[in-house]
Amino acid sequence: MKRLGVIGGLGPMASAYFLELLVQMTDASTDQEHLDVILLCRPTIPDRTAAILDPSRESPVPMMREAARELERIGACCIAVPCITSHHFFEELQPAVSIPFLHLVRETVSHLREQGVKKAGILATTGTIRTRLFQDELERQGLSYVIPDEAGQEKVMHLIYKNVKAGLRPELPLFEEVSTGLRKQGAECAILGCTELSLIKRDYPLGPGYLDALEVLAKASIEFCEKPLKPDFQNLITR
Repeated sequence: MKRLGVIGGLGPMASAYFLELLVQMTDASTDQEHLDVILLCRPTIPDRTAAILDPSRESPVPMMREAARELERIGACCIAVPCITSHHFFEELQPAVSIPFLHLVRETVSHLREQGVKKAGILATTGTIRTRLFQDELERQGLSYVIPDEAGQEKVMHLIYKNVKAGLRPELPLFEEVSTGLRKQGAECAILGCTELSLIKRDYPLGPGYLDALEVLAKASIEFCEKPLKPDFQNLITR
């Protein structure tokens, strides 16, 4: 039996929701048919966006490496990190273990391409935008993209840090304004490229044309661990 390892706590609520998605999306009729999951919840890992924007800030890499090695030692066959910005450090983390990290960004762009999307909008932290995590991968796979303007990006960060991470209700008009701006630039689908934005989708109807990267990670985790995926989750773009 394959065991999924999860480095969680980045943030805590997103990790809890990721576990919920694994259960919801697995085609299982008994407890025993679900995934074996080893979760290390480490909210004390330094903030990823802060480390990217200011190199003098503490890096999350040492604590994430330690967590990855612990998961491998316990018996995980692969590692999922339900934090998108942390994938900036992928090349520093993967060599720490012999088991694979599931690359959420690559999986998300592959899903867009498989569903016929040609141009995507990116909703993510400023750290993710500045490091071009999604932009570079979209280009590698032959897709084009749009991102929010400066004012729009400030609204996205407000939603992530001042609303969701702070435990407050999201200011949905801000979300709608930024989404509308991406659509006007030609985006066929908007990537929810931050796990805090996944929580907004969980709790509020967003309408068609959104792809939740956290759902993509759950799908990839289920498939890598050779569990059946419910048919309804083959296409994750909202309709």
